[in-house]
Amino acid sequence: MKLTDIKTILVAGAGTMGQQTAILAAISGYRVVMYDISDEILAKGVEGIRKNGDRMVRVGVCTSDACSLALEQITTTSDIKAAAVDADLVMESIPEDPELKGKFFGAINDHCKPETIFTTNTSSLVPSMFADRSGRPDKLCALHFHDVTLSKIVDVMPHPGTSSQTMDLVKAFAESMGQIPIVLARENNGYVFNNMLMSFIGSALSLAAKGVTSIQEIDRSWMGVMHTSVGPFGIMDSIGLDTCWKVTSYWANKRNDTQAKANAAFLKGYLDKNMYGIKTGQGFYTYPDPIFSRPDFMTM
Repeated sequence: MKLTDIKTILVAGAGTMGQQTAILAAISGYRVVMYDISDEILAKGVEGIRKNGDRMVRVGVCTSDACSLALEQITTTSDIKAAAVDADLVMESIPEDPELKGKFFGAINDHCKPETIFTTNTSSLVPSMFADRSGRPDKLCALHFHDVTLSKIVDVMPHPGTSSQTMDLVKAFAESMGQIPIVLARENNGYVFNNMLMSFIGSALSLAAKGVTSIQEIDRSWMGVMHTSVGPFGIMDSIGLDTCWKVTSYWANKRNDTQAKANAAFLKGYLDKNMYGIKTGQGFYTYPDPIFSRPDFMTM
């Protein structure tokens, strides 16, 4: 398969990153089919896609007309066979669970064309955890996006069985959407940026979970020294506290890390109150106007 053969993209998962990658692909001229397990989830996904489109217009990623045309190129379905049948490339953004990802790729394998490329947007796992279950390990690699309204960096990462042809094609696909691919030579949990970010977030969570000081003081410390507009807890609100919890909990149990387990429990306390961050309007801070964005935050 060549880049010019890629016309239809299957975006699996109607959550935060699925919404962002769907509108990005559509703006870039691709036909997009978004799949999730229920029509209710998909309806919320479409609402999120429209909001992300509006953000892209505001920050100058595209024009209003281009966004409107892109939205017309996106369809949704909860029928996995219908989602897969015409796909030339799959961008998977379902929850961070290797069993779930393996089950998904195995389920669509028989319905996709033999040449269809599979990519995973996993944040902290590695493709080899579910490559064999995909049925086409040579055509599977990671294509990991950050917030597409803020960054053009994408990670392209193979597992030991990924073919060089797949890597070249996925790199070219990323570039066709105006992205800057960071190509990894081997699997690495968290890629490059996320690997550093997970250590940063883990340290901040440990300070809070141990009761060393408050969330606001931790953020003020980082923001004041590094001269940034947001601290680690504001960043976690942006990522989504559910995602942060899933990643933290998974690796805490995998490594039997006592402090990481305490950090996961700290995050779970917020999830139990339906406080997921920006997407629910409440996390460590309240949105749309968090106090860390106030001019007097550093002196409060």
